[in-house]
Amino acid sequence: MVLRKCFLVFTLIFIAHITHAQRILTLREAIDMAVANYPSIKAKQAYAQASKALVDESKREYLPNINFSAQQDYGTINNINSPAYGFNGLAVSSSGPTQETQNWNSAFGSLYLANVNWDFFSFGKAKEQVKVAQTIANESNKDYVQEIFEQKVKVAAAYLNLVAAHQLTFSYKKNLDRTDTVRELVLRRALTGLVAGVDSSLADAEYSSAKISYVRAIDAEEQQKHGLSLLLGVDTGAFEIDTSFVVKIPQIQNIDGSLDTANHPVLQYYKSRIAVSNEQAKYLKSQYFPTFTLVGVIQTKGSGFGNDYSSNPNDFSHAYWDGANPSRGNYLLGVGVTWNITQPYRISKAVAAQRMMSEGLQQEYNLASDEIKTQLKIADDKMTNALTIYVEAPIQVKAASNAYLQQSVLYKNGLTDMVNVTQASYDLIRAETDKDIADNNVWQALLLKAAAVGNFDVFGSQL
Repeated sequence: MVLRKCFLVFTLIFIAHITHAQRILTLREAIDMAVANYPSIKAKQAYAQASKALVDESKREYLPNINFSAQQDYGTINNINSPAYGFNGLAVSSSGPTQETQNWNSAFGSLYLANVNWDFFSFGKAKEQVKVAQTIANESNKDYVQEIFEQKVKVAAAYLNLVAAHQLTFSYKKNLDRTDTVRELVLRRALTGLVAGVDSSLADAEYSSAKISYVRAIDAEEQQKHGLSLLLGVDTGAFEIDTSFVVKIPQIQNIDGSLDTANHPVLQYYKSRIAVSNEQAKYLKSQYFPTFTLVGVIQTKGSGFGNDYSSNPNDFSHAYWDGANPSRGNYLLGVGVTWNITQPYRISKAVAAQRMMSEGLQQEYNLASDEIKTQLKIADDKMTNALTIYVEAPIQVKAASNAYLQQSVLYKNGLTDMVNVTQASYDLIRAETDKDIADNNVWQALLLKAAAVGNFDVFGSQL
């Protein structure tokens, strides 16, 4: 019976451990989760897909217009010799012989036609329109890639900040435990009269200060967790972060020192904007030239009015089929050219404006390039400084820990006062938090370098 209970307890502990392990959210998983769920990335992906569809639409614009029409009407065909113009298509196109008086003879009529209208040559207008659509699609795709890159950097930075906050919370918890141990020691010694009562008050004050620092660290960690949740698009309350990778520094020597910023996603996006503007200028310039059009029409027509209706007003029929059945047909083939000779004069200013737009976009690209190069230099400096601090931080912790241990032993033996113990405690918690930050800052510097280079693998390959 005892063995069964022990086995059950062991099983429950094992299951709890497995469940707990499954809840750890690694940095790689967090990045993948953000790419899959973040709304702005989904939006940019939809825009890229829409732009790609518009490329196919622009290619189909070159296809000829083919229209089919059929109509069947019933009415009169009185007519007079008079000029008329169908404003906005509102005029009735009744036609028939001119009669001396109005009559209300009516019959059915019909018209069936097919029309082809094809701008078969326009000096590259169609091709330039397709190129504009393609460059816009490329711009949308670059924007999508840039959004993914920026989100990866944001998530990695937020995750590192959360790791730092978690480590600081752990350090402040250790400090709180140390302070509580000292407080209990001082309280026992004060009750026995071995130390002055004021030491007890100092110990209580130090404990309260340590507890406040611990609570503030918890609050800061919770804020960082909420920020990460927002970037991931999911609630991270059910996950625990992975802090194991921060205890080791990345292999800096494996990073290619020849990395440059030419392929940075931000710069690629700016280049795509310039390309769109240049293609739009070319498309506008293609409007200078005429358009050659091929047309073709075939139609048949039926009427309930007879051939002698002009001389015999009774030569008509009210029967539907007499008017719906076509009895005459015509066809037309033609080629034409359309050219507004004032178009070059008007469009030239639009072309000039578009070229100036391209120049402005080029200057924005130059500015972004300079900023990125500066960020790369800053990242290199931060990496150098972070590695220096990383080497010095453990020395500081060891020295502060020895000093605190020394002061604690001296205090237990009545050879020092509470003030020196408190100061040693301050020095130790400061050294421990400096060590936590130093570890994290090396990774932060590497992330900054990856962001400046525009290659997230510089950071991701070290995980």
